[in-house]
Parts: sequence; C-alpha cells; structure tokens
Amino acid sequence: MAATILLSAIAFAEAQDEEPMKAEKIVNTTCTACHDLRPIQTQALDAGNWKKIVTSMIEKGAQVEEKDVPILVGYLADNFGPLPDGDGKPILLNKCTNCHDLKRVRQHFASPEEWADTLNSMENEGLKLSEEEFAILLKYLARNFRQ
Repeated sequence: MAATILLSAIAFAEAQDEEPMKAEKIVNTTCTACHDLRPIQTQALDAGNWKKIVTSMIEKGAQVEEKDVPILVGYLADNFGPLPDGDGKPILLNKCTNCHDLKRVRQHFASPEEWADTLNSMENEGLKLSEEEFAILLKYLARNFRQ
C-alpha cells in the first residue's frame, strides 16, 4: 500500500510539472499565432482577469482545449500576474518585462540599496531609464518588494 501511495504521489508530481510546460507551449504556439508576447508580458492580471482574456481569445478563434484553460490561466497568473499599484508599475511593465517575467520580479525581495544595485546592473545590460524613471522605479521596487 505504501508503494502504491508513493507511486501515485510521484505520478501526480510529474503531472504537476508537465502543466507549466504545456501552458508555456500553448502561449508560445496558440497565443503568438495572433500576437507577440508583449500584450501578455505587460498586463499583470490576476487569475480571474486572465480567465476573461483567455475566454475572449477562444471566442475570437484561439485553439485552446477546454480542459487546458485552467492550466493556461494558472500559468499566466503565476508568470504574468498582478503587481501592486504605484507610479513605478508602468515603468516595470514596459521596461523590465522586456527581459524578465513578472514572477521573477514578484519573487525577488531586496533592500533599497540592493534594488539600486540591481537597477544599475540592468542599465549595464542595456536597460534604458531616465534619472526620473530610475528614481520612480527604485522607490516602487523598494516599497513593494522589500526584504
């Protein structure tokens, strides 16, 4: 019986690992058949709003099987989910998402000094921020994603 439970747990875990890969494939094939990733990368929506978008896209002809909708919505909410409101949010969505998904940003917590170092490093990698944008974005990140 213990072996059965263990094998069931392993099979369940493997299925869970396959879901994000399946959802990413849907995004990279079905969604990008009509548009590039930028509309996805810059939305920062919760699961309920992603569900509305996915439903709307299916109504417009996106080929997503009904059983895959929850997987896709979960993936979108996890990787391109909501952010706190604030003056820096549009800068983050329009600049940082060129290289990073929102999950990466939302999971990174740092001190204001570390965020300043991160932004300076990103500028060395090609991020273009005015002094005003740098200050606004730094304040936003330090306030909302502080260690």
